[in-house]
Amino acid sequence: MDDLFGRQDFAGASAQQNCFLLANGLGGYCSLSTAFSATRNDHALLMACLRAPTARFDLVHRLSEQLSAGERSAWLSTQDKAGAPGEDGWRHLILLDAEGPRWVYETGGIRVTRRVAVQYGANTAAVRYTIENGSALPCTLTVTPWLRFVPKGGRLTRRRRFDWQEGRISSGQMSLYYQLENGRAEALDATRFETLFFRQDAPDGRTPTGLCAAAGRFVFEAAPGQTLEAAMVLGTEPHLPKADTVLSGQAHRRRMQAAAAGLHSPLGKALSAAADAFVVDRASTGGKTIIAGYPFFTDWGRDTMIALPGCTLTTGRYEDARSILRTFAENERDGLLPNLFPDQDAPPHYNTVDAALLFINCLWLYRARTGDDDFIREVWPCAVRIIQSYQEGTLHGIHKDADGLLCAGQGLDQVTWMDVRIGDILPTPRHGKPVEVNAYWYNALRIMARLAPLSGADGAPYDALADQAGERFRRAFWMPEENRLRDVIGDIPSAADTQLRCNQIWAVSMPFTPLTRSQAAGVVQSVRRALWTPCGLRTLSPDDPDFHPTYGGPQKVRDLAYHQGTVWPFPLGGYYLAELRLGDFSVETIRRVSQDLDALLPALREGCLGQLPEIYDGAVPGPSRGCFAQAWSVGELLRVCEALERPAAAGLDNGWAQE
Repeated sequence: MDDLFGRQDFAGASAQQNCFLLANGLGGYCSLSTAFSATRNDHALLMACLRAPTARFDLVHRLSEQLSAGERSAWLSTQDKAGAPGEDGWRHLILLDAEGPRWVYETGGIRVTRRVAVQYGANTAAVRYTIENGSALPCTLTVTPWLRFVPKGGRLTRRRRFDWQEGRISSGQMSLYYQLENGRAEALDATRFETLFFRQDAPDGRTPTGLCAAAGRFVFEAAPGQTLEAAMVLGTEPHLPKADTVLSGQAHRRRMQAAAAGLHSPLGKALSAAADAFVVDRASTGGKTIIAGYPFFTDWGRDTMIALPGCTLTTGRYEDARSILRTFAENERDGLLPNLFPDQDAPPHYNTVDAALLFINCLWLYRARTGDDDFIREVWPCAVRIIQSYQEGTLHGIHKDADGLLCAGQGLDQVTWMDVRIGDILPTPRHGKPVEVNAYWYNALRIMARLAPLSGADGAPYDALADQAGERFRRAFWMPEENRLRDVIGDIPSAADTQLRCNQIWAVSMPFTPLTRSQAAGVVQSVRRALWTPCGLRTLSPDDPDFHPTYGGPQKVRDLAYHQGTVWPFPLGGYYLAELRLGDFSVETIRRVSQDLDALLPALREGCLGQLPEIYDGAVPGPSRGCFAQAWSVGELLRVCEALERPAAAGLDNGWAQE
């Protein structure tokens, strides 16, 4: 990825279109626009996480920075405000190096460089300024931290007051500590408020304004001809590290994570580094978990099981993978795995059919990497309970039908990944036998047959179940006239059953496929022709009357479009693995997929720099939508990057069903 951005990238509104993300391994983060402005209510210079990963608090929302020399002053910070003039520092921004990140400004002969970092494993942010005063006058950089001290997504009110003391800012029971280098702190006489305008929230129907408060400021002064190195460190602990310690630690970790996957391609290195943002602590379990996406999501079971192979196995984080899988195994209930771990000692939510089946898939991929038979034996009873419960029947109408296929969903439940519900409306009703769920079911049965001997169990019964499910899958889902698979065999047959959707691709890309080679070729061709885009797969064919070309507007409008054509990057991972498998990882197939992947490099320069988003519009994918950084998007495409260089790492079985 080209990490440098210049004047051509900072013309007017475009300066605030994209953002950066620095994650702290706890669920907290620092994220602002590339112009260093808050364009979302969920942006913050310091979004602390006081109980990993969900107790997130917006402590310092942003910084205003004003540079003055004599009678002249200029903003370095940028910010839209409601009912008041904004700050236009983007006009003086000459360079952004996303690798740092590092911003360089120049005005009136004075050059100011800003570097920002967060400390891994702590709620600490550091900002370093290098002020090169080439003017004939003394200059002053005044930095005002705008505070909130509210839960992430919350709203500050004018009743809130902040107490500014030496080295500490407090409000109620919360405190923020600060430490300066070559500067001084000045308290304001009274708390001051300003109302921001969030230009990224407005198009999605979210409240477009929000309040921030200031109780003091930091002042840095440089004499004519002087180069001043100044810094501030902000955090939730009274003993703060030096700014350079935080900056160097972040730079070192980024280099290490970029190399963690051992890949040579620029995309592979970038995604390897990006994956680090999602693997975080979970205090309630004492282990690791995976944040589904920033800035909106926490950790979900389904997303975790999809993202885990790329984000932990490809990057060599086997201990983290084991910790995550063990946590889910310990929380299995009635054959289901949690789709959500609430905090505050609330019980987990078990509203997904696919997480448990994908858990078994993760065991297969984990063991292929590590040879860790002891861990497989440890969690084997959980895997057995999953299969047994799915056979006999469990919650949400999940059960094996007489034909060997898996049924799921009832009432208003939405238990597949197409899980949007709007009151009593199910935009994508998939009750019955969803195609990808049955592909996962077949795959899980084959895996169980192969892992069984490690625990002294007989694998033959699992193979028998897989034989039955596979034979029925080929007959029930295959549409010979369309040369593809139907999306669902509905409890109540409807036109939705045969819609052309991306879910069929996982019948080809899982380690074990129930399809013949010719059927797999039909699936790949149909997906390529109607659903493929350079940055993801459409969830519905543009020729379908239910197709929604754009995603945006109020919540209900967005939800109606969410799985009705919207482009998702993560299924693209399954697509490319399917294409590589079908082409037997030939030189030509690898060349073709590698060429396609090159189109994703520009995506790393849009939205959140260095990350892949949740979704794009379905008609003409352009600016990213939804979460600006999504774990399964990064994880699945990282797996493809690895498969291109190390085909065996994909864990794909060589067999096809007989024609």
